[in-house]
Amino acid sequence: MQKLNKKNIYILILILISLIATIPTIIKFIFFPSNINLLVGNTHKINFNIPAVATLVSNDDSVLNVNNKPLEENENIKLNKEVYLKSDIEGSINMQVSLMGIPVKNVTVSVLPNSKLIPGGDSVGVRINTQGVMVLGLGTVIGQDSKQYEPSKDILKPGDMILKVNNIDIDSKQTLIQCIENNDKLNIEIKRNNVIQNVNIECIKGEDNKNKIGIWVRDSTQGIGTLTYINPETKSFGSLGHGVVDIDTKEIMEVKDGKVMKSNIIDIKKGEKGSPGELVGDIRKNEAVGIITNNTNVGIYGKITDESFIINREAIPIGFKDSVEIGKAHILCNINGNNIDKYEIEIESINKYNIDNSKSMVLKITDEKLLQKTNGIIQGMSGSPIIQNGKIVGAVTHVFVNEPSKGYGIFIENMLNND
Repeated sequence: MQKLNKKNIYILILILISLIATIPTIIKFIFFPSNINLLVGNTHKINFNIPAVATLVSNDDSVLNVNNKPLEENENIKLNKEVYLKSDIEGSINMQVSLMGIPVKNVTVSVLPNSKLIPGGDSVGVRINTQGVMVLGLGTVIGQDSKQYEPSKDILKPGDMILKVNNIDIDSKQTLIQCIENNDKLNIEIKRNNVIQNVNIECIKGEDNKNKIGIWVRDSTQGIGTLTYINPETKSFGSLGHGVVDIDTKEIMEVKDGKVMKSNIIDIKKGEKGSPGELVGDIRKNEAVGIITNNTNVGIYGKITDESFIINREAIPIGFKDSVEIGKAHILCNINGNNIDKYEIEIESINKYNIDNSKSMVLKITDEKLLQKTNGIIQGMSGSPIIQNGKIVGAVTHVFVNEPSKGYGIFIENMLNND
């Protein structure tokens, strides 16, 4: 084997350094957005800071201005410096990003109406009924012979959604129990990892002479969250800024139906290092203000059904991610009775292309009143709208467990993309 001389070692070192130097650029390409949102009539300053060229193609040259001049057909834009985009009409433009002449990504630039949203801040009760019944865990059954059996072992798994049993739709735990008790053999339709499949289970007759299959299930969940925004025209709303997950399986719960209800905050458990605090609310179950239609990884969505809930509320402009700045802002939240108050925060860092949309900003609570009452961000404050420069720019999502005065936020446009 030929030994490496000093010249070859030097070349290898240079190659290694070059590869290491390209890692940040590669990462930026991996997380480069597939969709860029603009608002009609607004100039958006976008700084990608990557050594690439974008080819912008529009069916209508009047749709977009680039760097203060009309877009020309198949215009090439350098992305290693600031780019200014503006459009006075709605529409979409295709953008192909190329590195050294090689296409690496297709991006859609969407020009959206310059609408306004009503900022929330209301602590509401949230109840979600699942699409089917979720399997939480498996267990044993004591048979009539006093022996232990595991009828569901290696057949069902935690996180499975039971949709049908012997062609009967399963809409609740009670329906599932009835199907099991009335049948010795079960053909079960489940959804696992978004794939529908069928499995068969033979029931075991328990000591109480009832059929059992040895599983724990859940068909609904309930808690306190904060409303983020309401669209005054469509009455649609977004809340939380993150999905509702099952506490046991950590899976996003699929919504069959659900509702948001009025609530009063009756107690506060302060956040401590290593232990997140909590808002304790009295949920008024008979005072629903809206229905829930969707549960996603960036929030829950639905429609306000109680018109009186939004009377005399003022809508404010939307601020997309390119308008968010490091510095002062405030949040709206309810930590006392049913009063919505404003509290000062500092946006400490911004990550426009984080793979986890719910962690796009790092926030710090600076308002002394809020710190005295909660020590920072606590459970139940998720969804509190973030206002900066008179615009709704995002929502609070998570707390730093070891530093409760800090937490994460999501951009409002990431929530609107799923509305």
